[in-house]
Amino acid sequence: MPLTPTVTRRQFLRTAAISAATTAMTAKSYSRIIGANERVNFGLLGFGLIGRVHTQTFAGLKEAHLTAVSDAFKPRMAACRELAPDATAHADFRKLLERKDVDAVIVATPDHWHALHTMMACAAGKDVYVEKPTHLFVREGEWMQRVATRHGRIVQVGTQQRSGPHYQRAKDLLRHGAIGDIVSVQCDFFRNIRPGIGRPPDGEAPADFDWDMHLGPAPARRYNPNRGLYHFRWFWDTAGGQMTNLGHHSLDIVHWIFDLKAPRAVSSQGGRWFLQDNGETPDTQNAVIEYEKFPVVVQIREAAAGGGLASGALVFIGTKGRMKIDRSGFEITPDKKANPQNTVAAIGVHPVGGPQPVDEPKDQKWCEAMSDKTGVSAQQYTRHAQNFIDCIKSRKTPVSDLESSHWISTACHLANLSLQTGRKLSWDAATNDLRADRAASALLQRAYRAPWAADLKALLT
Repeated sequence: MPLTPTVTRRQFLRTAAISAATTAMTAKSYSRIIGANERVNFGLLGFGLIGRVHTQTFAGLKEAHLTAVSDAFKPRMAACRELAPDATAHADFRKLLERKDVDAVIVATPDHWHALHTMMACAAGKDVYVEKPTHLFVREGEWMQRVATRHGRIVQVGTQQRSGPHYQRAKDLLRHGAIGDIVSVQCDFFRNIRPGIGRPPDGEAPADFDWDMHLGPAPARRYNPNRGLYHFRWFWDTAGGQMTNLGHHSLDIVHWIFDLKAPRAVSSQGGRWFLQDNGETPDTQNAVIEYEKFPVVVQIREAAAGGGLASGALVFIGTKGRMKIDRSGFEITPDKKANPQNTVAAIGVHPVGGPQPVDEPKDQKWCEAMSDKTGVSAQQYTRHAQNFIDCIKSRKTPVSDLESSHWISTACHLANLSLQTGRKLSWDAATNDLRADRAASALLQRAYRAPWAADLKALLT
């Protein structure tokens, strides 16, 4: 598949030379398996909201040491070094990747950087912990797998809920029919942030913010505060809104429990209808993601909290009951078991020939009620980080591996593409493409901006 924009011969030769050098470094790095008692030296790319969490989490592990940090916003590198005084700050992340004393990299940059940072780190001989969503568009996930496999790298994705003991217990229960066959799954994300993030004018970036580096492979844009720190996630150039942010976490658990790949079809509708700002991603979205045996319904509300409706919980609805699960625990509520004769809604008693009540035991249930409130969010981060370190040393597949995480990001992207195109999209598993929809298929890949397009081509050649 051709890569765009066009790469000049001069750019290609330059990046090919870099690739050759990092490939040689990879072979050397891979031959050195870190010992069981050795500390792993980490480099952190991006000290934002989640980057700070990772800095604190890895600092609490005796086998981890934060050696270096890079961020396009200089004050954030200084803030990182307050928590990790030994970390050397690098304005250009490529200098961090060149360091031979960095064994692994944590990628906590904006979404549009996840794939390229991961691939460049793999080519530099580093194992990678990359935040979700795994990529910004579908084809990036295929490229990431190709590069990681070529260089023999371990890649852990930051869907830390998989490392929670109560999630693992719930997985076993659901797979063994604790609530029967799964009929549907629902996840709702409701909050009210009206009137929105405002409409600040474009202008000049602060002197300590490398705006061009922040944009990276994304299209060139004038600086706007809302396209920068944190709020980047509400613009299509750099993220996918709440679908790829919060929706990704819930879909990840569904995929993980039932070993799912791409959905059969996705339909979604919504828009940025109520927030009065310059954001682009939807403030209202309804998506139906169809898998072989059941659908998943994702509802996003950014301008309506639903009067206190529970937000963020994942609900599995089965033929015997339901399971509601979040980071604090889960609860199984059984369905009442009753003779169909006794469930017919009627005013009074049916006349002759109609269904008549029958005697049966009271309070029968289809399954066992169960509650687990042992979940601790911080523990999930710690266990996930430890799993990554263990896999760096053993070279085993981590709990949130790159291939499985690619399919969750793909499902999220298909939901957004359905919303943007205004039609239902069907996925062809045989060709890994959208069936009979060439226009939508073209949206599975985007162009990288120069000079990053040349780096991408060198990585894939």
